[in-house]
Amino acid sequence: MKKVIEVPFVAGLCDKPLSQVSEILEAQGVRQAIDCVDWPNEFPYKPITSFYIARDKECLYINYFVKGNYLRAVNSTDNSPVWEDSCVEFFVQIPGEKYYYNFEFNCIGTALAARRTGREDAEHFSADKMAKIKLYSSVGNKPFCEMEGLFSWNLLVAIPFELIGLDGGQLPESLSANFYKCADGSSLPHYLSWSPIPIEKPDFHRPDYFGELRFR
Repeated sequence: MKKVIEVPFVAGLCDKPLSQVSEILEAQGVRQAIDCVDWPNEFPYKPITSFYIARDKECLYINYFVKGNYLRAVNSTDNSPVWEDSCVEFFVQIPGEKYYYNFEFNCIGTALAARRTGREDAEHFSADKMAKIKLYSSVGNKPFCEMEGLFSWNLLVAIPFELIGLDGGQLPESLSANFYKCADGSSLPHYLSWSPIPIEKPDFHRPDYFGELRFR
């Protein structure tokens, strides 16, 4: 059965500082876990990962919470390989379109974003588009090499609907989407998803296994 999130509308989030938005999301957003270990034999590690989600007329807001071993944030330039670091991701597709969009963020908020038809066919966002994504990280924005220990962190992102070709005031009834947690370059590499991906090898670029976001 396809996983579904009923995304609540919360007016005026864009007018508030992200620190305040975080509190509002915890009170009025919907919480979900990123807890599918799709490749347990090769990558069994499962850091605790969840997110709150809500929207206003301009943006989709996602506040990720992670607790796990090791913390890595080597990449500090947008559209660099942030998936190698301690990373959370959001992939989304308008139903019926051939394109989907991937938004990937390491724990210090370095972002990668693209419109694509598959893993190898991508049009990465320009610097102007990247600047429209608002972010707040609990561990700051300075890069660092991997640290060993038990770490808790959160990352709040606000993604304007216009970046995925939508008018936030006239959204479709639903979007297809998935949420991920990974860290390819970590001492404990892992690949977690919100909606399960029942294939043999790790691959997040599978819109055929996306779940559904419904808008109230």
